Amino acid sequence: VLLQRDPQFSTYIRLFGGSPATARKAPAPAGEEKEVSLEEALERAVIEGDREKIQDLVRRAVDSGMAPMDINSRILVPAMEEVGRRFNDKIFFLPQVILAAETMQKAFQVLKPLLPKEEGSSKGKVILATVKGDVHDIGKNILAAVLENHGFEVIDLGKNVDRDTILSRAFKEEAHLVALSALMTTTMVEMKRVIAEARKRGLPARFLVGGAVVTRAFAQEIGADGYGRDAMEGLAQADRLMDSLRSDESDRGGVA
Repeated sequence: VLLQRDPQFSTYIRLFGGSPATARKAPAPAGEEKEVSLEEALERAVIEGDREKIQDLVRRAVDSGMAPMDINSRILVPAMEEVGRRFNDKIFFLPQVILAAETMQKAFQVLKPLLPKEEGSSKGKVILATVKGDVHDIGKNILAAVLENHGFEVIDLGKNVDRDTILSRAFKEEAHLVALSALMTTTMVEMKRVIAEARKRGLPARFLVGGAVVTRAFAQEIGADGYGRDAMEGLAQADRLMDSLRSDESDRGGVA
Protein backbone atom coordinates (compact mmCIF):
# COMPACT_ATOMS: atom_id res chain seq x y z
CA VAL A 1 0.00 0.00 0.00
CA LEU A 2 2.65 2.53 1.05
CA LEU A 3 4.74 1.87 -2.06
CA GLN A 4 1.62 2.17 -4.26
CA ARG A 5 1.94 -1.37 -5.57
CA ASP A 6 -1.52 -2.38 -4.35
CA PRO A 7 -4.10 -0.54 -6.52
CA GLN A 8 -7.18 0.56 -4.56
CA PHE A 9 -5.83 -1.35 -1.51
CA SER A 10 -7.48 -4.49 -2.93
CA THR A 11 -4.95 -7.02 -1.62
CA TYR A 12 -4.71 -5.31 1.77
CA ILE A 13 -8.48 -5.23 2.14
CA ARG A 14 -8.83 -8.86 1.08
CA LEU A 15 -6.36 -9.89 3.78
CA PHE A 16 -7.45 -7.58 6.60
CA GLY A 17 -10.91 -6.26 5.70
CA GLY A 18 -12.94 -8.72 7.75
CA SER A 19 -13.51 -12.31 8.74
CA PRO A 20 -13.33 -14.74 5.78
CA ALA A 21 -16.19 -16.63 7.42
CA THR A 22 -18.54 -13.69 6.83
CA ALA A 23 -17.28 -12.71 3.37
CA ARG A 24 -19.42 -13.39 0.32
CA LYS A 25 -18.56 -13.10 -3.35
CA ALA A 26 -15.07 -11.93 -2.41
CA PRO A 27 -12.78 -11.17 -5.37
CA ALA A 28 -10.26 -13.85 -6.20
CA PRO A 29 -6.58 -13.14 -5.53
CA ALA A 30 -4.47 -11.86 -8.41
CA GLY A 31 -3.48 -14.69 -10.71
CA GLU A 32 -6.47 -16.83 -9.72
CA GLU A 33 -9.08 -15.05 -11.83
CA LYS A 34 -11.38 -17.31 -13.82
CA GLU A 35 -13.46 -16.36 -16.81
CA VAL A 36 -16.75 -14.82 -15.70
CA SER A 37 -19.96 -13.84 -17.43
CA LEU A 38 -20.69 -10.25 -18.40
CA GLU A 39 -23.24 -9.97 -15.58
CA GLU A 40 -20.68 -11.23 -13.06
CA ALA A 41 -18.07 -8.83 -14.44
CA LEU A 42 -20.47 -5.91 -14.02
CA GLU A 43 -21.32 -6.93 -10.47
CA ARG A 44 -17.67 -7.38 -9.58
CA ALA A 45 -16.75 -4.01 -11.08
CA VAL A 46 -19.22 -2.23 -8.80
CA ILE A 47 -18.27 -4.21 -5.70
CA GLU A 48 -14.55 -3.69 -6.32
CA GLY A 49 -15.00 -0.05 -7.37
CA ASP A 50 -13.46 -0.52 -10.80
CA ARG A 51 -14.17 2.92 -12.28
CA GLU A 52 -11.89 2.33 -15.27
CA LYS A 53 -13.73 -0.71 -16.65
CA ILE A 54 -17.35 -0.13 -15.66
CA GLN A 55 -18.49 2.02 -18.60
CA ASP A 56 -17.04 -0.34 -21.18
CA LEU A 57 -18.74 -3.26 -19.43
CA VAL A 58 -22.08 -1.44 -19.42
CA ARG A 59 -21.78 -0.64 -23.13
CA ARG A 60 -20.97 -4.28 -23.86
CA ALA A 61 -24.03 -5.35 -21.87
CA VAL A 62 -26.24 -2.96 -23.82
CA ASP A 63 -24.74 -4.12 -27.13
CA SER A 64 -25.44 -7.72 -26.16
CA GLY A 65 -29.16 -6.93 -25.96
CA MET A 66 -29.65 -6.44 -22.23
CA ALA A 67 -32.28 -3.82 -21.39
CA PRO A 68 -30.78 -0.73 -19.69
CA MET A 69 -33.27 -0.86 -16.81
CA ASP A 70 -32.55 -4.57 -16.29
CA ILE A 71 -28.82 -3.85 -16.15
CA ASN A 72 -29.51 -1.31 -13.45
CA SER A 73 -32.13 -3.16 -11.40
CA ARG A 74 -30.89 -6.76 -11.74
CA ILE A 75 -27.13 -6.22 -11.61
CA LEU A 76 -25.93 -2.79 -10.51
CA VAL A 77 -28.39 -2.12 -7.67
CA PRO A 78 -27.94 -5.60 -6.10
CA ALA A 79 -24.16 -5.10 -6.34
CA MET A 80 -24.46 -1.85 -4.36
CA GLU A 81 -26.67 -3.65 -1.85
CA GLU A 82 -23.90 -6.23 -1.45
CA VAL A 83 -21.42 -3.41 -0.82
CA GLY A 84 -23.75 -2.09 1.89
CA ARG A 85 -24.00 -5.54 3.46
CA ARG A 86 -20.23 -5.90 3.56
CA PHE A 87 -19.92 -2.45 5.11
CA ASN A 88 -22.48 -3.31 7.80
CA ASP A 89 -20.63 -6.59 8.47
CA LYS A 90 -17.34 -4.66 8.80
CA ILE A 91 -15.87 -6.48 5.81
CA PHE A 92 -15.68 -3.25 3.80
CA PHE A 93 -14.53 0.19 4.90
CA LEU A 94 -16.13 3.54 4.10
CA PRO A 95 -13.67 4.37 1.26
CA GLN A 96 -14.79 1.18 -0.50
CA VAL A 97 -18.43 2.24 -0.23
CA ILE A 98 -17.61 5.63 -1.71
CA LEU A 99 -15.55 4.05 -4.50
CA ALA A 100 -18.37 1.63 -5.33
CA ALA A 101 -20.87 4.50 -5.40
CA GLU A 102 -18.61 6.47 -7.76
CA THR A 103 -18.35 3.41 -10.00
CA MET A 104 -22.12 3.02 -9.96
CA GLN A 105 -22.43 6.68 -10.93
CA LYS A 106 -20.19 6.18 -13.96
CA ALA A 107 -22.23 3.16 -15.00
CA PHE A 108 -25.45 5.12 -14.78
CA GLN A 109 -23.99 7.90 -16.94
CA VAL A 110 -24.05 5.38 -19.77
CA LEU A 111 -27.52 4.04 -18.94
CA LYS A 112 -29.38 7.31 -18.29
CA PRO A 113 -29.78 8.42 -21.94
CA LEU A 114 -31.01 4.93 -22.84
CA LEU A 115 -33.86 4.72 -20.34
CA PRO A 116 -37.36 5.00 -21.83
CA LYS A 117 -38.95 8.44 -21.62
CA GLU A 118 -42.61 9.31 -21.25
CA GLU A 119 -43.78 12.26 -23.28
CA GLY A 120 -46.38 14.83 -22.28
CA SER A 121 -46.97 17.36 -19.54
CA SER A 122 -45.31 17.10 -16.13
CA LYS A 123 -46.79 14.53 -13.79
CA GLY A 124 -45.77 16.61 -10.80
CA LYS A 125 -42.95 18.52 -9.16
CA VAL A 126 -40.53 16.65 -6.87
CA ILE A 127 -37.94 18.06 -4.47
CA LEU A 128 -35.13 15.53 -4.10
CA ALA A 129 -32.34 15.60 -1.50
CA THR A 130 -29.95 13.50 0.54
CA VAL A 131 -30.45 14.63 4.14
CA LYS A 132 -28.03 16.60 6.29
CA GLY A 133 -24.90 14.71 7.35
CA ASP A 134 -25.07 12.23 4.47
CA VAL A 135 -22.88 12.63 1.39
CA HIS A 136 -24.08 9.59 -0.54
CA ASP A 137 -26.19 10.32 -3.59
CA ILE A 138 -26.00 7.47 -6.10
CA GLY A 139 -29.47 6.14 -5.21
CA LYS A 140 -30.88 9.64 -5.28
CA ASN A 141 -29.33 10.31 -8.66
CA ILE A 142 -30.80 7.14 -10.11
CA LEU A 143 -34.24 8.01 -8.76
CA ALA A 144 -33.93 11.52 -10.21
CA ALA A 145 -33.18 10.12 -13.67
CA VAL A 146 -36.01 7.58 -13.50
CA LEU A 147 -38.54 10.20 -12.34
CA GLU A 148 -37.46 12.65 -15.04
CA ASN A 149 -37.68 9.99 -17.72
CA HIS A 150 -41.22 9.18 -16.60
CA GLY A 151 -42.59 12.68 -16.75
CA PHE A 152 -41.83 14.27 -13.37
CA GLU A 153 -40.19 17.65 -12.90
CA VAL A 154 -37.30 17.02 -10.53
CA ILE A 155 -35.50 19.67 -8.49
CA ASP A 156 -32.42 17.94 -7.10
CA LEU A 157 -30.94 19.81 -4.13
CA GLY A 158 -27.94 17.48 -3.90
CA LYS A 159 -26.48 15.84 -0.82
CA ASN A 160 -25.95 16.90 2.80
CA VAL A 161 -28.95 19.23 2.60
CA ASP A 162 -30.29 20.75 5.82
CA ARG A 163 -34.00 20.69 6.63
CA ASP A 164 -34.55 24.45 6.28
CA THR A 165 -33.19 24.37 2.73
CA ILE A 166 -35.39 21.41 1.84
CA LEU A 167 -38.55 22.92 3.29
CA SER A 168 -38.04 26.47 2.07
CA ARG A 169 -37.44 25.20 -1.47
CA ALA A 170 -40.47 22.93 -1.26
CA PHE A 171 -42.65 25.89 -0.27
CA LYS A 172 -41.11 28.14 -2.93
CA GLU A 173 -41.55 25.60 -5.73
CA GLU A 174 -44.97 24.47 -4.49
CA ALA A 175 -43.68 20.92 -4.74
CA HIS A 176 -46.11 18.04 -4.81
CA LEU A 177 -43.60 15.52 -3.46
CA VAL A 178 -40.44 15.63 -1.35
CA ALA A 179 -38.15 12.61 -1.74
CA LEU A 180 -35.48 12.11 0.93
CA SER A 181 -32.49 9.75 0.77
CA ALA A 182 -30.07 8.45 3.41
CA LEU A 183 -27.50 5.67 3.33
CA MET A 184 -26.40 5.52 6.97
CA THR A 185 -28.22 4.74 10.20
CA THR A 186 -26.70 7.86 11.74
CA THR A 187 -28.35 10.12 9.15
CA MET A 188 -31.67 8.40 8.51
CA VAL A 189 -33.04 9.96 11.70
CA GLU A 190 -32.76 13.35 9.98
CA MET A 191 -35.63 12.26 7.75
CA LYS A 192 -37.89 12.18 10.80
CA ARG A 193 -36.84 15.72 11.74
CA VAL A 194 -37.52 17.03 8.24
CA ILE A 195 -40.98 15.47 8.09
CA ALA A 196 -41.88 16.61 11.60
CA GLU A 197 -40.86 20.19 10.80
CA ALA A 198 -42.75 20.06 7.51
CA ARG A 199 -45.95 19.02 9.30
CA LYS A 200 -45.39 21.76 11.86
CA ARG A 201 -45.08 24.39 9.11
CA GLY A 202 -48.07 23.05 7.22
CA LEU A 203 -46.25 21.93 4.06
CA PRO A 204 -48.87 20.14 1.92
CA ALA A 205 -46.36 18.02 -0.04
CA ARG A 206 -46.24 14.24 0.36
CA PHE A 207 -43.01 12.63 1.58
CA LEU A 208 -41.24 9.70 -0.06
CA VAL A 209 -38.18 8.18 1.64
CA GLY A 210 -35.58 5.57 0.72
CA GLY A 211 -31.96 4.50 1.02
CA ALA A 212 -29.88 1.48 1.87
CA VAL A 213 -30.70 1.51 5.60
CA VAL A 214 -34.29 2.73 5.34
CA THR A 215 -37.10 0.20 5.73
CA ARG A 216 -40.84 0.31 5.13
CA ALA A 217 -41.43 0.06 8.88
CA PHE A 218 -39.14 3.02 9.55
CA ALA A 219 -40.88 5.06 6.85
CA GLN A 220 -44.24 4.44 8.51
CA GLU A 221 -42.80 5.19 11.95
CA ILE A 222 -41.57 8.66 10.92
CA GLY A 223 -44.77 9.60 9.12
CA ALA A 224 -43.56 9.31 5.53
CA ASP A 225 -46.28 8.88 2.92
CA GLY A 226 -44.31 6.41 0.83
CA TYR A 227 -41.22 4.19 0.79
CA GLY A 228 -39.10 3.15 -2.18
CA ARG A 229 -36.71 0.21 -1.85
CA ASP A 230 -35.21 1.09 -5.21
CA ALA A 231 -35.72 3.56 -8.05
CA MET A 232 -38.52 1.61 -9.73
CA GLU A 233 -40.48 1.24 -6.51
CA GLY A 234 -39.81 4.93 -5.87
CA LEU A 235 -41.38 5.72 -9.24
CA ALA A 236 -44.42 3.58 -8.46
CA GLN A 237 -44.81 5.30 -5.10
CA ALA A 238 -44.47 8.73 -6.69
CA ASP A 239 -47.26 7.86 -9.14
CA ARG A 240 -49.41 6.59 -6.26
CA LEU A 241 -48.84 9.70 -4.18
CA MET A 242 -49.68 11.98 -7.10
CA ASP A 243 -52.94 10.06 -7.65
CA SER A 244 -53.68 10.48 -3.96
CA LEU A 245 -52.98 14.21 -4.11
CA ARG A 246 -55.27 14.65 -7.10
CA SER A 247 -58.00 12.76 -5.33
CA ASP A 248 -57.65 14.84 -2.15
CA GLU A 249 -57.63 18.13 -4.05
CA SER A 250 -60.32 17.34 -6.62
CA ASP A 251 -62.75 19.66 -4.87
CA ARG A 252 -60.27 22.51 -5.36
CA GLY A 253 -59.69 21.93 -9.05
CA GLY A 254 -57.01 19.20 -8.83
CA VAL A 255 -53.24 19.33 -8.89
CA ALA A 256 -51.62 21.59 -11.49
